[in-house]
Amino acid sequence: MPVEGIFLSGFVNLLFGKMTSFASSKLPTFEGIDTQLTNWTNMLSQIEALLIDAEEKQLTDRAVNLWLDDLQDLAYDLDDLVDEFATEALRHKLKAKPPQASSSKVWNPILNFKPRDAMFNLKMKSKIEEINTRLHNSFEQCSKLNLVKIVGTTPTPTTKTWQRPDSTSLFDEPRIYGREHDQRKIIELLLRGDESSHNNLGVIPIVGMGGIGKTTLAQMVYNDETVQKHFHLKAWVCVSDEFDIMRITKAILQSVTSQTFSFDNLDDVQVQLKQALAGKKFLIVLDDVWNKKYSDWNVLKKPFNDGAQGSKVVVTTRNREVAGMMTTVELHDVNILSDEDSWSLFAQHAFANTNIDANPKLVSIGREIVKKCKGSPLATRTLGGLLRSKVRDEEWINVLRSKIWDLPQESDILPALRLSYHDLPSHLKQCFAYCSIIPNDYEFEEEELVLLWMAEGFIQQQREKQMEDVGGEYFRELLSRSFFQPSSTGKSSKFVMHDLINDLAQVVARDTCFRLEDRLKYQEQCKNIKKARHSSYMREHLESMKKLEIFDKAIHLRTFLPFNLPYGLNCYLASNVPLNLLPKLRRLRVLNMSRYHITEVPNLVGDLKHLRYLNLSHTSIEELPESLGSLYNLQTLMLRECTRLEKLPTNLGNLIGLRHLDTTNPHSLKEMPLGLGKLASLQTLSNFIVTKNNGHQLRELGNLIYLRRKFAYLGYRTW
Repeated sequence: MPVEGIFLSGFVNLLFGKMTSFASSKLPTFEGIDTQLTNWTNMLSQIEALLIDAEEKQLTDRAVNLWLDDLQDLAYDLDDLVDEFATEALRHKLKAKPPQASSSKVWNPILNFKPRDAMFNLKMKSKIEEINTRLHNSFEQCSKLNLVKIVGTTPTPTTKTWQRPDSTSLFDEPRIYGREHDQRKIIELLLRGDESSHNNLGVIPIVGMGGIGKTTLAQMVYNDETVQKHFHLKAWVCVSDEFDIMRITKAILQSVTSQTFSFDNLDDVQVQLKQALAGKKFLIVLDDVWNKKYSDWNVLKKPFNDGAQGSKVVVTTRNREVAGMMTTVELHDVNILSDEDSWSLFAQHAFANTNIDANPKLVSIGREIVKKCKGSPLATRTLGGLLRSKVRDEEWINVLRSKIWDLPQESDILPALRLSYHDLPSHLKQCFAYCSIIPNDYEFEEEELVLLWMAEGFIQQQREKQMEDVGGEYFRELLSRSFFQPSSTGKSSKFVMHDLINDLAQVVARDTCFRLEDRLKYQEQCKNIKKARHSSYMREHLESMKKLEIFDKAIHLRTFLPFNLPYGLNCYLASNVPLNLLPKLRRLRVLNMSRYHITEVPNLVGDLKHLRYLNLSHTSIEELPESLGSLYNLQTLMLRECTRLEKLPTNLGNLIGLRHLDTTNPHSLKEMPLGLGKLASLQTLSNFIVTKNNGHQLRELGNLIYLRRKFAYLGYRTW
């Protein structure tokens, strides 16, 4: 199966924004940076126009694939370089002395010479030359690939690589499992009169992720005997990604009249359909709707308004926003199948030609395969069909052990899911790809993910909107498109990714994501770590923590994110390996050492100039090093349940980019440092300790005009 298109276009757009923002600031110690930024921007803009075509052709052209791979590395390295300049500009701004009152003094270049600036300039000059060489080589290489410039439009790549077959109202499953309740609910909504409605039309959306069985449910309802008797006219139209009003209207007209029309004018078609539906109680199914334009829906439904009271339109869609725009009754969510229903569906396809009791070993393996499908009817049915003619244990075991992208070409699981990914705007593609680091079944909160996206630079400040609010919009958009789903544990603030969606994220992220998994061999783990930008691992992998030595090679790593480490883990490797790695991981944006059994943070953490997110929660640290005050880019500092923490750095006010400071339950914290009032962007301050010596600092909080959340604790202590 070909690899998935990467999310370069969105990343390049972010680079443009960063370079434009940085160009407006001044870095007096480096000559010519404005010219370099202009050159990079011009060259990237020319390359960007080729990306849409390139990301499509990479599926069949290895040379294009390799070029995109190199370009992705270059984009990340250029982002690091621009970030270094921006960080140096912040340092100069913070260290700048106020202008002298007298203008009689002449500026002396010798007295103003600073060795640090000279060393920085020398280092940057070398890096700029390297970037320029690679960028020119990349530009020359792309001119040989016969790529076409596509500007201002985004074609649908899936029309060339995989097109979802048009659905029909017929279904040929011998038996449908696990949808009896859904069927009854939809039929109840269809038969309801809706006399209270403002018009004669009721719209019922069926919503769920790709492959969950929305179309099958609509087919069941459409062919139900009671439904057939209830409606005078029925029509089924597969809409798909192209919302062609003329095509859809003509298809409905031909269906309800059983005639063929040659109209080429929308008005003629709509007038005819209006007449055909007038006074009749009709049912129209619009299968697989993606379009979110309210104006298009308003035009399409004009002929429906003269139907009889109780007329209904059933819409199947992956997008809750589409559903919300169209619904007049109530939307219906389609959930995953139960384990037993999944097994029945699987067995129906896998054992169609054999006796299910003839091979207990295949039954045992089959049940494990069904668990892997996590209630997805598409995956269950497809894998059952793949194994239908296979009778050897090894063939079934190969399917059980394979990842979604390793399945045979006949499998349409990944292509079906990939439609949702291709429909995403570029800024959401990279946010979704980043979710590849999330382990299977891990429960996460909206804020948790938004803060990580912010740290990676995926969210830019917008006029009159804070980054957190923009990130929340991104999250809810992915949620509405069924990439996330509420946790089944009943925790209203928790969300999960279906395993198949998680697999899709790993496909689109490619080598940028590295997840340490026990079932992989050590050599396989090492293979791609050099290119990895984001990494995560779970606590069950700590039994073989020596594998963390592979991160010695991960010099480009931007995210180091362990999940679900047990508190107080008394393990030498877990306590020391990540800290020993810090000198090599200078490009980190996200560092999570939460629940590590550590008692101190080394001074060298101050060398992580790119760091935006630092989580030291649930550790045994007693203080933080003063070097932390040089992390000018730091946005989030998490210190939850650090019960032994007695003091914060005195220069905490230097963290001018800090937006979230969480010191929840600071049992040992004695006082707050001076200078909090300088943290102009601070939005979350979970606790503020007041002592008899620093009570005047309360006035500083008046400067924090964006402080809005979690100012939950105000304590007085008498140390």
